[in-house]
Amino acid sequence: MNISRIALVGGVAASTVLIVAGTASAHVSVQPQGEAAKGGYATINFKVPNERDNASTTKLEVNFPTDHPLASVMPQPVPGWKIVVTKSKLAKPLEVHGNKINEAVSKVTWSAEGSKNDLGIRPGQFQQFPLSVGQLPEDADQLVFKAIQTYDNKDVVRWIEEQKHGAEEPESPAPVLKLTAATTDEHGAAAKTGAAGADRTKDEHAEASAAPSSSSDTTARILGIVGILIGAAGVAFGVLAGRRRTA
Repeated sequence: MNISRIALVGGVAASTVLIVAGTASAHVSVQPQGEAAKGGYATINFKVPNERDNASTTKLEVNFPTDHPLASVMPQPVPGWKIVVTKSKLAKPLEVHGNKINEAVSKVTWSAEGSKNDLGIRPGQFQQFPLSVGQLPEDADQLVFKAIQTYDNKDVVRWIEEQKHGAEEPESPAPVLKLTAATTDEHGAAAKTGAAGADRTKDEHAEASAAPSSSSDTTARILGIVGILIGAAGVAFGVLAGRRRTA
């Protein structure tokens, strides 16, 4: 009897965990490939699972944050999907690499194309939608993207609720991209700042200038040693030849 009760309780608990895990994983989410560092560029993926048993997802709209606009947004082609990038004028221009940007991407829309039997994200499946984005803000820890998921039966799910600090996760949370600390410059090399960086740069130039001289000295020494060896070989050959003639 006790064993049966334990098995029953364990089964219920396991079912609960699966239900909770399934619910949590069914949200539209965004994750970077690698890291999304502040002040840099990143490739991010919007993961869209299908929550319906009798309908397919045929459209995804992702709205970009207006408080931290992104000047560069490039979608990767996704087979079977039409992509539309919408830009809007900025109230305050951005400065990127010394250039002023007056507009930024405000929305990206993916719409499924194809036949009825092979259209969109079908039940039990998910799809990823990659984007290359930048320049990421330096004064924020995260970016919130509000997404709208549309099914072919006209159902619409709005993933637009922002997580409040200390509160439970909302029913339809908006995708959130976590930003990491800026540890590299825009080219991926270690950042150099201040006087220490300048000193390191000078040292590197000095080493680069000294390198040719060091290489020349080494080459001269090698050639000298080779010359000595060749000379010694010539003397030895002459001695041997003299002995043979004498014999």
